[in-house]
Amino acid sequence: MRKRRLLRRLSIAVGVGILLGVVLFGIAWAMTPIPDSTQKQATAQGSVIYYRDGKSVLARQGVDRRNVELAKVPRHVRDAVIAAENRSFYQDAGISIKGTGRALWSTITGQQLQGGSTITQQLVRNYYSGLSQERTLTRKFKEIMIAIKVDQSKTKDWVLEQYLNTIYFGRGANGVQAAAQAYFGKDVDKLTVAEGAYLAAVIQQPSRFADPKGADLAAAQARWQAVIDAMGQTGALDAQQATAQRFPKLAKAKKPFVLKGQAQYMLDQVTAELNRRGYSDEDINSGGLRVVTTFDKKLMKAAGRAVKSVLPEATPKKVRTGLAAVDPATGEVVAFYGGDPERSDYDNAFSAKVPAGSTFKPYTLAAALDNGYDLSTRVDGNSPMRVASDPKHPIPNDNGRSYGPIDLVQATTNSVNTAFVDLGQKVGLDKVAATAEAAGIPRQQLQPHQSAASFPLGVASVSAVQNASGFSTLANGGVHMEAHVVKSVTDADGKKDVIKPAATEVVGKQAAADAIYAMQQVVEHGTGTAARLYDRPVAGKTGTTDDSASVWFNGFTPQLAVAVNMFRDDNKTVTIPGYGVQFGGQLPAQIWRAFMTEAMNGKPVEEFPEPSDRGFGDPDYSVPERYDEDVPEWQPSRRPDGWQTTGPEEPEPSFSEPAPTGPPDDGSGAPEETVAPPTQDPAVPSDETDRGGPPDQEETQPSPIG
Repeated sequence: MRKRRLLRRLSIAVGVGILLGVVLFGIAWAMTPIPDSTQKQATAQGSVIYYRDGKSVLARQGVDRRNVELAKVPRHVRDAVIAAENRSFYQDAGISIKGTGRALWSTITGQQLQGGSTITQQLVRNYYSGLSQERTLTRKFKEIMIAIKVDQSKTKDWVLEQYLNTIYFGRGANGVQAAAQAYFGKDVDKLTVAEGAYLAAVIQQPSRFADPKGADLAAAQARWQAVIDAMGQTGALDAQQATAQRFPKLAKAKKPFVLKGQAQYMLDQVTAELNRRGYSDEDINSGGLRVVTTFDKKLMKAAGRAVKSVLPEATPKKVRTGLAAVDPATGEVVAFYGGDPERSDYDNAFSAKVPAGSTFKPYTLAAALDNGYDLSTRVDGNSPMRVASDPKHPIPNDNGRSYGPIDLVQATTNSVNTAFVDLGQKVGLDKVAATAEAAGIPRQQLQPHQSAASFPLGVASVSAVQNASGFSTLANGGVHMEAHVVKSVTDADGKKDVIKPAATEVVGKQAAADAIYAMQQVVEHGTGTAARLYDRPVAGKTGTTDDSASVWFNGFTPQLAVAVNMFRDDNKTVTIPGYGVQFGGQLPAQIWRAFMTEAMNGKPVEEFPEPSDRGFGDPDYSVPERYDEDVPEWQPSRRPDGWQTTGPEEPEPSFSEPAPTGPPDDGSGAPEETVAPPTQDPAVPSDETDRGGPPDQEETQPSPIG
């Protein structure tokens, strides 16, 4: 009797325990919903930045992951992962009773957590928000609840697809597509059976098997063989297929992605433009964007070669050089040279802004031609010139030379300061400023100077990109296309956003054509002859500020506008040993020609539009007069080794505006000899040079940045 009562009580206790367990399980089930959000790291896809061809990779940003549909993962790759991680995947309820019991016991007893998690449980742990990686009984129980619910609400194929795209494979690769590229240099759909088995083997110990050597290699081979054997046991491979497999050859582990040469500057500009267009840093680093830039890989290298081949080894280490090339028809910045990223965080093409000097005069010329003046208009070329707004400070020409009344072609060809001051007064400085702004020079860079009589002479500071973009307006028939560095952005869902730059009509077509004609004479007969391309027409303008603190050559063909500047980060005179004090028509023009010779090679020869009939053929300006009788004959510079540079070039007239006597905003402008250094403080050590280093090396397919 006593034994019977004891058994009855035990049965009741067991029943109550079971009932209580069921109740507690029901409560836990109800209180553990499937999280409605995923872990950012689990779904993040890095962005890939391409050159303009859309194929050559410029950079990779963020997490190395590229999601793929399950259908694109070969069956043998899926079978290998299932054989290695969860053979009962397609039959279980999302959990393994035996494996889970073993894992729970090891957790309760404080032992290291053992294997036993199914593919579904691994996905739940790594995919959904709210589940930590702590090895606690509470977390494990929650994982089990969610795994069962996911198994009931999602298809097995969905679970496997998310798992393959989520799991970490080592070598910085997240997901099976990135892993296929990292280990074998191919897309996942090209993997062989042996290669797929290795990726399945890696999941267990991704750090150890990422680049195995010695004992680690032996362990990796053993693990790989275990996966092959498991595939035979599950029927994924027959005995003959399993026996035929050989350990695959792993691709060499790539070093973390390193940006070389101008690539860091390119990436900085792309990121900045994406931000301006509404893409956040998070979008760039984890949104899986495919960004096609405007940068031409060959022309980028040509820009570097042009600078480094022309500048002599003895170039002072404080001298900086910038180059920018813009497509007039589209506004795309196709190439630039910004200096050495290892020596300076800011570049010489986009970031550095220095006084434009006489390269600003064409904006004044275009404004006049668009407001009722023509090429035969006479302006005062005498020196010095006094203007009513500042009679105490006369404006001189270079060496005090007087030209008398001259037309606009002669004024442009010989870069006559007083003639352009007179023209600015005639047309109105507000119209000059409006023209320059519409052509892409930001208003904030113009406003501090635009009320000064010297404004047409280039006292405002501009970047090489801005100046190339401004001149591209004339090459494009007077229409300015917004300068930009991004062609298109495609998001992770395949939606493509093609960038459409803003178009602004700055001057009429005929005004642009007439300005081009005058600028052609600069290259044919004036201060820019060193930039002449003998197989095609060129229009351009030299620029030299007071004491040669910044020197420019800015010019274009119908297909490409390019600006080259040289300056020092301490605002001192640009002097090159063996070449002397520099003017815009010297080394800047030679760099321009070196780049354009390569850039235009093989391109069709296009002609500029004809200038207007009014005055055309007038000997006063159809054959520009050179006022060089007072100028010493220019002698070609020689390098120390006796190599003679090309020339001739006449020094560009410089202009020194008198120091203002009133407060900074009194409209008197700033004297060029005291123009501030580049807009952003270079903070470059005194032993650095902008010429430096070997030409950019050919980039290999980069590894991702984590």
